[in-house]
Amino acid sequence: MGAPFEFSYVIDYFVKLLPTISTTLLIVVSAMVFGLIISSIAALPQMYNIPVLKQLSKLYVSFFRGTPILIQLFLFYYGVPEILGLFGINANRAPAIYFVILTYSLHSGAFMVEMIRASVASVDRGQVEAAYAMGMSGPQAFFRIVLPQAYVTALPIFANMVIGSLKDTSLAFSVGVMEMTGKSSTLATISRHFIEAYISLALIYFVLSFVLERVFGVLERRVQKRGFAPI
Repeated sequence: MGAPFEFSYVIDYFVKLLPTISTTLLIVVSAMVFGLIISSIAALPQMYNIPVLKQLSKLYVSFFRGTPILIQLFLFYYGVPEILGLFGINANRAPAIYFVILTYSLHSGAFMVEMIRASVASVDRGQVEAAYAMGMSGPQAFFRIVLPQAYVTALPIFANMVIGSLKDTSLAFSVGVMEMTGKSSTLATISRHFIEAYISLALIYFVLSFVLERVFGVLERRVQKRGFAPI
């Protein structure tokens, strides 16, 4: 049983949870940056029908989209050190956050692959042909003309993924990373004021999500207003 509700604990816990925001945001930002790189690479074999790599890309996407992220966290946290140990590399003392960032990056990347594919397909083929006429090679046309426009088109979907990733970071505590959820659980267990701790946690998640929605909303409006200028 928890202790009787006291509103003062909500304020107290809210303040105590603020320092852990940096850990949560580190996971989110790292996962989105690395995920975007991974998805851009994994999407290429599917878009250009490269036989073997296309199948590997699909397998990667299917695995990370078809299994819970909690299971993925356990697999990487316990499995990677075991695999590296076979090659004489001791990764057992590596900080847990490294495995968390790796897992979230691969997980986010798998969901971004379809986003990249659909966004690339939405780019007018005439622009690519014009790039070829100007003397650009295939890779130059893709990276300088197609991909930047695809990222602009994908921005609303990407914004939703960032907010979703923010909420998913609550699972990082399961492998020992002391982010916001982990800290709130510790505070609640010590004081027995569970409701107050989770109200404070919910408020912080809400504020962060609200701010991110507004930031991406402003960014989307600016992009739409200014349009796209090829590099």
